[in-house]
Amino acid sequence: MSLTTTPNLTDHDGFYEELLAAHRDLTPDQSAALNAQLIMILANHIGDRAALSEAIALAKS
Repeated sequence: MSLTTTPNLTDHDGFYEELLAAHRDLTPDQSAALNAQLIMILANHIGDRAALSEAIALAKS
C-alpha cells in the first residue's frame, strides 16, 4: 500500500486552526492525551493495519 502524501485535505488551514484551538489552554500532559486519543480514533476509522504501519514509518523518517 502507498499512502497519499500529497495535499489531499479540503480546508487544510481550517483543520490546522481547529487542531490548534483544541490544544489551547491544555497542559502538556493534556495535549499529549488529546493527540493520543485523536490518533486512536483516526486509526480505528482507517482500519487498515498495513496503512497504519506505513504511516508510522513515514512519520519516523
